[in-house]
Amino acid sequence: MDLVVDEMDLRILRVLQADATQSLDTLSEQVALSRNACWRRIRRMEEGGIIRERVAHLDAARLGLGLSVLVMIRVGTHDPAWLTRFQSVVAAMPEIQGAHRMTGDLDYVLRVRVADVADYDRFYKALIGRVDMADISASFVMEDIKDTTALPI
Repeated sequence: MDLVVDEMDLRILRVLQADATQSLDTLSEQVALSRNACWRRIRRMEEGGIIRERVAHLDAARLGLGLSVLVMIRVGTHDPAWLTRFQSVVAAMPEIQGAHRMTGDLDYVLRVRVADVADYDRFYKALIGRVDMADISASFVMEDIKDTTALPI
């Protein structure tokens, strides 16, 4: 059975999306709910899978990973063995931040974070050496106009 999320839960989630590091007391004040009731709702949403994890968002450029790349992939085969291999390769490459199976002309799009073009070239060679693809192309992100993990709730 799916967890029912009400308006109070959404208020809590909006605040947590903006800053999950604040104390429970501060959070409960912001949503006008007692500390214990707020805590119970958060635990229920964690146990129900609504809140999957609490993470720190890092500045990629300051950590030497200033190049964001969208990698577009077309495959030559769609058999289960290839998909299992592809999923394994994707999971093993930490540069890949997101992997998405697509409809339309593309089969997959990867979101990749690397230091620079030379680092992307190293990544590219490692990827094509591990899994067969019919076509692969990349676009380098010139500017992040909007880049968020916050859901529109």
